[in-house]
Amino acid sequence: MLHLASVVPEQKDSQQKKKRQPFIYVVGQNAVLFATSTVQMLGFIGEATLSCWNFLLGKARFRRIDLLLFIEECGAESLPIVTLISVLVGLILAFVGAVQLKLFGAQIYVANLVAIAMAREMGALMTGIIMSGRIGAAYAAQLGTMQVNEEIDALKTMGISPMEFLVLPRLFAMVLMMPLLTLYSDLLGIMGGAIVGVGMMDITVVQYLTQTQATLDMANISLGIAKAGIYAIIIALSGCMRGMQSGRSAAAVGEATTSAVVTAIVGIIVTDGIFAVLCDALGI
Repeated sequence: MLHLASVVPEQKDSQQKKKRQPFIYVVGQNAVLFATSTVQMLGFIGEATLSCWNFLLGKARFRRIDLLLFIEECGAESLPIVTLISVLVGLILAFVGAVQLKLFGAQIYVANLVAIAMAREMGALMTGIIMSGRIGAAYAAQLGTMQVNEEIDALKTMGISPMEFLVLPRLFAMVLMMPLLTLYSDLLGIMGGAIVGVGMMDITVVQYLTQTQATLDMANISLGIAKAGIYAIIIALSGCMRGMQSGRSAAAVGEATTSAVVTAIVGIIVTDGIFAVLCDALGI
């Protein structure tokens, strides 16, 4: 058999050359994909809204124990990584501010800088990015695996809405825990700034706390909490949507997980930019 195989000459033109698509075709194909993805996203948001309405009417069907488990996953289990990142962000902000404020002999205002930055921007933003990578990816992987194992099809067959049974508990857990994690992040960021201010810039603890208390007000804190609530919705919906749209293979689950994280982070950054424009226009 090896001799017979070696006798027949190899055909050099047997492999078909991959045709290069025209530029207009590629642009049109990407535009169609973007439009289709946008329609699917809007449809998913609409279904989630209807599920929330059914919950308010007392008609939603999901297990309360699942909600408690997701609250634990989003809240208590996320504290270590949120603690580490928040303290480091506070340290970085204090170092960056100290370099410039030392030029004017205004080191004491490092406390003001760190407090405002953490309360308005960095607390909610960094917590949102952390939760996108940790919880959003987990949601996509869980629902994608259920899609591969045909568990979602089984729920539909039994007349149970996957949006109510799978998405609602995850969404509620994120919305409940994200503002609390943001407040926790703000506190730890301020403590991280205090480490630099008190330990390296000859600012007393009383001075640092006095400056922080004079700077922070409910407007800044409320703004950070409002951002956290919207970020939570974006993260939960992105993770659940990509998981529900996953294909039925292991590679598809990985792609859905990656897409969920990217979608959530892009949504957070865009929303933060919108908030910045609105706050500037409203003078907040």
